[in-house]
Parts: sequence; C-alpha cells; structure tokens
Amino acid sequence: MSKYNKLWNYLKDNNKEEYELSYEEIQNILDFPIDHSFLTYKKEADKFGYKVDKISLKNKTVLFKKIS
Repeated sequence: MSKYNKLWNYLKDNNKEEYELSYEEIQNILDFPIDHSFLTYKKEADKFGYKVDKISLKNKTVLFKKIS
C-alpha cells in the first residue's frame, strides 16, 4: 500500500476528467504534505485511471487528468 493511496482513491472516487489541486488541498486529503518522493509515486496514479499532467512549483498546484 502506497502512502499516496488516499489521494489516488480521492481522484478515482470523485471521477472528474481533470483536477487542479493545490499542495494544501493535497495535504488535507493525505494528512501530510507532499515532498520530493511524490515524483516517484506519481506513476501510481495510472492504476487509478489518472496521470499527473503538470506540477507547478510556482503556483504550488498539481494537475491530474483522467486517462481515457
């Protein structure tokens, strides 16, 4: 079980085509802040039907898109 499963399940359960979540929103979902390890774990999102499309360090957001 990945430490990011709560985030992946959130994406899957809400089933939107696209999400732009702030780092703060992600922290609220996970109960911990994302860190550099997210870059390794982001590949897990595809198992839940999503991909990490863009990470904005400037805006502190992550864009997720549903895989069609």
